[in-house]
Amino acid sequence: MAHDTAPTANTRLFRPGYEGHNQISARTLGFWLYMLSDALLFTALFAAYAVLDTPMNAAGGPIASQIVNPVEGFWQTIAILGSVTSYSLATVAMKNGNRGGTALGIVAAIALAVVFLAFGVNDLTTLAAHGDGMDRSGYLSAYFVLILTHAIHMGIGILWMLVMLVQIPRYGFNEMVVARMLNLRMFWQFQATVWVCVYVYVYMIGA
Repeated sequence: MAHDTAPTANTRLFRPGYEGHNQISARTLGFWLYMLSDALLFTALFAAYAVLDTPMNAAGGPIASQIVNPVEGFWQTIAILGSVTSYSLATVAMKNGNRGGTALGIVAAIALAVVFLAFGVNDLTTLAAHGDGMDRSGYLSAYFVLILTHAIHMGIGILWMLVMLVQIPRYGFNEMVVARMLNLRMFWQFQATVWVCVYVYVYMIGA
């Protein structure tokens, strides 16, 4: 049975001494600088949430213990960690020159990310439907902004994966595609890290 691999063409980027390594490293370094700015953004959002997470700032509205569900948050955590694992397996397949395996891993990562977002969107829309939107109080503003900012990043990651599903069959594993795949892995792992912090601080401690 034939495998969707092309060792000579697709694995040369991972051989010691290949000149494309410098180009990939430069792209990765530039993306690291962006990730640092993203880390500062989420740090500021967590700080704002910590300051506003008080009954006074709830302005008579619900507080964390009344709106967060640790069990539901746990399933979201499983979904996002599963998505990260699937994407990591996709990069392993990429290193082996397996386009089919890479695409399968990306599709699985997208599916699990959609499940994660479905939980989050359901929570926020339910709150808004009961009159507890982000304009209800300072606390809810901080909560909505934190969750929505992370959700937007997740959406960007999903779009990025869809783009890679188009580029891999078209260009193969050249320097551009490999650099984007590696940067996306870094970005995706960072989103999982942020969510774990959200789950621990907002869902577990808040409940």
